[in-house]
Amino acid sequence: MLDRNKVKLGITPTLWWNDDFPSIDIGITFGQCVSEMALAGFEGCSVGHKYPTDPAVLKAELDLRGLQVTEPWASTFFTINDMEEHTLRGFHQQLDFIRAMGGTDMVVAELGGSAHPLPVAVFANKAVYDDRQWDALTIGLNKLGGIAKDAGMRLCYHHHMGTGVMTRPELDRLMESTDPDVVHLLFDSGHMAFAGGDPVDVVTTYGARIKHVHLKDVRTDIVKRAHDESLSFQEAVEEGVFTVPGDGDLDMSAILEALGEADFEGWLVVEAEQDPAKARPLEYAMKARSYLREVLGW
Repeated sequence: MLDRNKVKLGITPTLWWNDDFPSIDIGITFGQCVSEMALAGFEGCSVGHKYPTDPAVLKAELDLRGLQVTEPWASTFFTINDMEEHTLRGFHQQLDFIRAMGGTDMVVAELGGSAHPLPVAVFANKAVYDDRQWDALTIGLNKLGGIAKDAGMRLCYHHHMGTGVMTRPELDRLMESTDPDVVHLLFDSGHMAFAGGDPVDVVTTYGARIKHVHLKDVRTDIVKRAHDESLSFQEAVEEGVFTVPGDGDLDMSAILEALGEADFEGWLVVEAEQDPAKARPLEYAMKARSYLREVLGW
């Protein structure tokens, strides 16, 4: 089982509001969000758009609540022409930020051509890369990974719905085509299950490369509706395709057991992109923490 001395528990602000879809927001403030994270018993959090942008101000607010930053997000656009400079600039900005916050993990995802922010059917319109785009992506990720390693950080790639690295075969190609010494994996149980993959098998196969985890559950009836009714990613989120660990249909205990067998070390971050008007954030954060305490024993 997972070692309490090697694993920290974090949570994302996507329970309180959604950064991709501003309409999914009932007006919860930054202060309420991070206070409820701490109240629910978490040690860290990812960063949302309502957070203070000054690292000193943010760190003071998080220190007050006993929280650390788990990771920043950096979008990459290697598969789109003439976007490498933009990608590198954004990456360096986020790298400077996480260094100032005392963190170690950089989370990236390739958003070139992604359907996830668009009001279109997420499965029918997901990005599909040709060989040239795959080469650009993997070469670019190896470059960013080297930059991160030289700075004492770890680059963790996030497979994501609607993108060109969404399905298990696409994840396999990414893992096979990148340098394992500098490109690590952010494993997301919810995104892999939504995409039709087996989360436990992903952990079993790539356990040594998993350095960061987003842990969320999935409601399979909403996944079926996403296929049958051609839902967009936002529509699926608003309908409740994701929920916190232990509240959906995945065998979360098997996923956690597999992570333990892989001797996972790092941040285990609860995530549930949800509508706070339908799912009270503090209630669901506490539900997640209670479930993890029950399964992990801490």
